Amino acid sequence: MNILLVDDEPALRELLRVTFESTEVTVEEAGSAREAEDRIRARRPDVIVLDVAMPGMPGTHLCRRLKAAPETRGIPIVLLTGSDLDDIHAGADAVVRKPFSPLELLALVERLTAAGPLSPIARPRPAAPEEEEELLLYARDLRHLLGVERRQRALLERSYLDTVTALATALEWKDTGTHDHSRRVVRYALELLAAVEPGYAARERGLEYGFLLHDVGKLAIPDEILLKSSPLTAGERAQMEQHTLLGEEILGGVELLRGAGLDVVRSHHERWDGAGYPDALRGHETPLGARVFAVADTLDAMTSDRPYRRALTWDDAREEIFAQSGRQFDPVVVEAFHDAEPMLLEAYREAAAA
Repeated sequence: MNILLVDDEPALRELLRVTFESTEVTVEEAGSAREAEDRIRARRPDVIVLDVAMPGMPGTHLCRRLKAAPETRGIPIVLLTGSDLDDIHAGADAVVRKPFSPLELLALVERLTAAGPLSPIARPRPAAPEEEEELLLYARDLRHLLGVERRQRALLERSYLDTVTALATALEWKDTGTHDHSRRVVRYALELLAAVEPGYAARERGLEYGFLLHDVGKLAIPDEILLKSSPLTAGERAQMEQHTLLGEEILGGVELLRGAGLDVVRSHHERWDGAGYPDALRGHETPLGARVFAVADTLDAMTSDRPYRRALTWDDAREEIFAQSGRQFDPVVVEAFHDAEPMLLEAYREAAAA
């Protein structure tokens, strides 16, 4: 849609332009009736929003001229006026009295282009000065737009999370023949992280996606290695260990994952003592999210059946994690396991029951 805004006040044109451009339409501006005629000749607009009180030729005069000409009479015209609506008789398709709500004007324009002429919009005369009411209307509309944007963003993120979860589930079926690992390990990691540093997960928006997709690089590992039930050879293990780098490469272009999310994908097999991979990071060189996730991932791996062994009991897995404090795992994260264990155990039991 191409809209022509005609008003001699640059500030009002700017406000209206911003309002209309939020709908991704093309907006052209004119500061006078003469300039508007030039723009109409150069490019026929779909709608004209025209102020009545302009120096030189009034908007009502221009409206009558446009409605009288065969080549322009079909263009919907909305007049903006500070006078009573009954005083306006210029053949316009709709009349809006100032001050007005930009969102209401936008809705009117959309209806005009879809359904033809409508009855004028009436608004009672404001008790407050026009300038103040105009600001209040814009503030109300801004509040509404922010609410809409937040809801749309939440829906988009929910959809994105559902898609990521489906991808993680498909990978799990290929890797382990189950579909519960990602759900459990994400919950373990979030519970542990809340015990280590409250609020960290909320600040790092991509972290949960990194937890879900930590093993996405295994999509590039051959099945004969990924599904092998006997011990891997040295060459096979070296190839398997590439999955962290492959995962980072696969997800590197996803804006939401950049930062803490990608850190988890690349570094969740690093060890506190520096004997992990792919970078042999030591201690706090490994990002916090990856250090926490290493414990969560190991906990779930030990308490789940795998092709090459039966699951350990919860107590056995807990003792092994405690034994690896300061070696495989960050001692602070292992200490947090003590505080978070009731929540972790509840998640484990809920998953087992399901």
